[in-house]
Amino acid sequence: MDDNDITILKIGGSVITDKGADDGAAKVDRIRRIADEIAGFTGKLVIVHGAGSFGHPQVKRFGLTGKFDHKGSIITHMSVRELNTIVVSALNSAGVIALPLHPMACAISCNGRILNMFTDPLERMLDNGFVPVLHGDMVMDTELGISVLSGDQIVPYLALRLNASRVGIGSAEEGVLDNTGKLIPFISNENFNNIKAYLGGSSNIDVTGGMLGKVLELLKLSEQSNSTSYIFNASNEGNIYGFLSGRNIGTAISGAFK
Repeated sequence: MDDNDITILKIGGSVITDKGADDGAAKVDRIRRIADEIAGFTGKLVIVHGAGSFGHPQVKRFGLTGKFDHKGSIITHMSVRELNTIVVSALNSAGVIALPLHPMACAISCNGRILNMFTDPLERMLDNGFVPVLHGDMVMDTELGISVLSGDQIVPYLALRLNASRVGIGSAEEGVLDNTGKLIPFISNENFNNIKAYLGGSSNIDVTGGMLGKVLELLKLSEQSNSTSYIFNASNEGNIYGFLSGRNIGTAISGAFK
């Protein structure tokens, strides 16, 4: 890598798909709008998107969180690839030089946690001006045979591996909310126990832990890197552009209390 000024942006599956659908239903107009916002960014960028209705219903239908299933694994992988193609195509149409990078082909898990990810192609993409676009996927697993790998797990892994300077999680919420619906502006290890009761799962099918899973992954990242991540509403026009422009929006997550 030439330098480590890298931004990682996660776009939630609930933002770009109808997550309540029984099968893949992309929000194409929103994907195009998001692509237009990303096109204004000129730095090194890695995009990770969720699977939404292109992955979660399929995983649940075939019971892939608890068993090995060849057919279900193939159907789920091909479905998330379909969404990835839609996203990458929209990005390129907007002027972003984007390439797909499927975790199935470069990651290995152990009991559902990333054991290793071959990032050399991703790093060469960044060095040569491409924007790699990864996604939640099925990956080979040393203990389970195959397992679900969520985008929420990919983001902190890559942030540590690449020493990313900025991490954003674009969700369908304003950030992390308390029991009254009010935004929690900052989460750290010091106040996490006081607010974890507010962190439920997704209102739709989510096999990867919902908001609680996101926060736990990002807290772990902050402990290992002293970084700060932001969870914000990517459904709102202008928020992704704002984050990429350096604005701190939504809920900040850091290991240090402020």
